[in-house]
Amino acid sequence: MCALAASLVAGAALPAAAQNTGAQKQNADAQKKQEPPKKTPEAKFDKNNPTAEQVAELVVFAYGSRAQLAQIRRTGVERGKITRTTDDGRPEEISYERTFKRGETFDKDKIRLDQRMPSIEYSLIYSGGKVFGVLRGSTFTPKQQDIAAMLSDRVHGLDALLRYKETGATVKYAGKDSQKGIDLWMLDLTDKEGHSTRYYISAKTWRVLWLEYEEKAGDGAKPVKFRRSFHDYRAVQGTLVPYRSVLYEGDKQVEESQVLTVTYGVKTEDSVFGESQAASS
Repeated sequence: MCALAASLVAGAALPAAAQNTGAQKQNADAQKKQEPPKKTPEAKFDKNNPTAEQVAELVVFAYGSRAQLAQIRRTGVERGKITRTTDDGRPEEISYERTFKRGETFDKDKIRLDQRMPSIEYSLIYSGGKVFGVLRGSTFTPKQQDIAAMLSDRVHGLDALLRYKETGATVKYAGKDSQKGIDLWMLDLTDKEGHSTRYYISAKTWRVLWLEYEEKAGDGAKPVKFRRSFHDYRAVQGTLVPYRSVLYEGDKQVEESQVLTVTYGVKTEDSVFGESQAASS
């Protein structure tokens, strides 16, 4: 009798064990479904041999982080002065006010650059991917030199790197350098139109110290090398801003810009960018 009882107990336990095993399998399958897919491990950071994206992301972080830059620099007004060297070697000083409004995409940004010189005052406006001028309330077509300068600042400026993911530009690590005791990373950026810029970045502070690019003055002309250096970095509303920059054409200094004041988050209407004037012209 005891043997039979033991056999019955064992027989009853088998289905229960099978049920437990099935339940455990179901729980394991459910847990697997709930677990997020495993991400590809990120490349380990090597200061002596970083990846292009690691360098680019460190720069974005140093200037305020991508989210912070997008939120704080949605609009802004910058005032300062520009000193240019004319073709005959004379210095020309220009007071400027730069107003901007960030668009849904990089090419939908709006910029107004008011320039005041002793003999004339006029504005250059970038809107809809084009540049036009406003003089005494009427629009005009600016000189090609002014158009090229305004577009070059966007194509080869700091924002081109800070917003590289937004524009779909590609970055490539170009190696290390050392100048005046400063360790540098070199980063090449190429946008979708094929414009290339090399950025020289401090490996210590992650700031862009200068950038280089080439441009042709016209069809058939040889490319001219430009270099823009950045100085006097200051914190403005949680983001990093160079208050002085110098532009060189070859070895010759052709322009120096000095920021006097800059304010972000300023309420700015689209009418500031003269769209109604441009449409009626």
